[in-house]
Amino acid sequence: MATNQQLSELLALDLGINLVNRRPYAKEVFKWQDIDLLPHSSADTLLCEIYEWNGRNWRTTNNNLIGYLFSGQQLTDRKNQLMNVTKHPALIPDFEFTKDSMIEYGLALPSLFNIGVNGNINQAKNFSVRVNGVTKSRITNIDSPGIEILQSYSAFTQSKSKTYRKNVKFNYLSTSLFYAESVEIFLEKESGVGLDVSFQTTNVNVEAKVDTDTKKHFILKYSGNQTPFAAKFTKGKDFDVD
Repeated sequence: MATNQQLSELLALDLGINLVNRRPYAKEVFKWQDIDLLPHSSADTLLCEIYEWNGRNWRTTNNNLIGYLFSGQQLTDRKNQLMNVTKHPALIPDFEFTKDSMIEYGLALPSLFNIGVNGNINQAKNFSVRVNGVTKSRITNIDSPGIEILQSYSAFTQSKSKTYRKNVKFNYLSTSLFYAESVEIFLEKESGVGLDVSFQTTNVNVEAKVDTDTKKHFILKYSGNQTPFAAKFTKGKDFDVD
């Protein structure tokens, strides 16, 4: 398996950028892998959820494709299968959200990692979130529940064409979800500035490397049922139904 350094070098070569003495930035990784930050997420966010794109932002429809394809026990079985899809190394390097990218994405970004920001992020001298050990789950046409979903989807596009066109065809499906094994929070501020970070500790091991009034460095290691932070989206009409 490729090392983190090898993956960083491959990313830099493909994108034509210089990564000397720094991690890849989130935007670079997202461009390289064609993935997007989720608008929000929780531990019960599943593959095949349906999202809308308004030209600038993603928004969940609060629907999942399997709700249109199955019912009764079949629906329960597919949901359980989606909840337990195996995660594998994503083969992308560890990367960093800088202060500027966090401002651009908004405070929804830290919340994807169960991090709370108390105060105005613009008042920070330095603020970043480093993402380590990324894994992903995905839908494929050679494993369950992907096989069953794709088979039923093919029939659904024909038998319920009106529902398909209204709710799925021109929206997007989350066909891959990305998770962090751990994140590191770096915060530097002037003394007395009212800016701090907090985080949930359920299924999270917190290691405080530095924790002073002006500097903080925490490492959050996740376990249990994780929350995804990003996804690969596939337009409904392009979902592989062959």
